[in-house]
Amino acid sequence: MIELSDDKMRLDVGRVHGWLTASYWSPGITRALVERAIAGSHCLGAYEDGVQVGFARAITDCATFAWIADVWIDETSRGKGLGRRMVQWILDHPDYQGLRRIALGTLDAHGVYEALGFHPLLRPERFMERLLPAAAAALRAS
Repeated sequence: MIELSDDKMRLDVGRVHGWLTASYWSPGITRALVERAIAGSHCLGAYEDGVQVGFARAITDCATFAWIADVWIDETSRGKGLGRRMVQWILDHPDYQGLRRIALGTLDAHGVYEALGFHPLLRPERFMERLLPAAAAALRAS
């Protein structure tokens, strides 16, 4: 049985760092940056027999907006609906009820998130982003 917990003390930061540094969205991220991201986010871990097998985090003002980021499931636990379960846990959390917008980005899990009510931006022309030059270069190269 897989247990979900938002107790940051339980997070295996080394494992989370390993996952994120291998991801397409944050290749080579430093451990110090992962630690800063965890400190400023509402984090969720998934644990099987005491071993962390999943991670997700939400960044929010708890009033109007939240961004769900870094959803990662260990290869040994994929294909069991755990990513969807973790995002649903975040969506159901009392702090996020009534938010006007909850957003996320994905390259390859659209079906997972569509099943939870996510869809492409209705007005993409209203959204902009500001990227560090290195981040922009990495995105252009991928």
